[in-house]
Amino acid sequence: MKRKFRLTSTIDFKRVRRKGKSFAHPLVVLIVLPNETGSSRFGISAGRSVGNAIRRNRSKRQIREIIRLLIPQILKGWDMVVLARKPIVSASFQDIETAIHQLFQQAKLFQEQHDQ
Repeated sequence: MKRKFRLTSTIDFKRVRRKGKSFAHPLVVLIVLPNETGSSRFGISAGRSVGNAIRRNRSKRQIREIIRLLIPQILKGWDMVVLARKPIVSASFQDIETAIHQLFQQAKLFQEQHDQ
């Protein structure tokens, strides 16, 4: 995922977590908050409950790749934080992809498809 699509500062993470609306799934939690920039930004976090550093980093890489593939379909102007949960360690890539896709649909963050 390119740097311009990332939430990097602690202040931004805290703002989204405090003021944003959350959508939960057993594998991940999505927290969204509108922003004033012209693009959407994503922050990915995996706490120690997920496992050791290797498991946390692997989970974050998988989430980052799934979001990278979805960026063209996602509405602009949102800050989003994706939090990994403990069961993500034993989930397949396809399960994680399905979970994230469902959360984005719940949050109504996909652009309308006019060519259907």
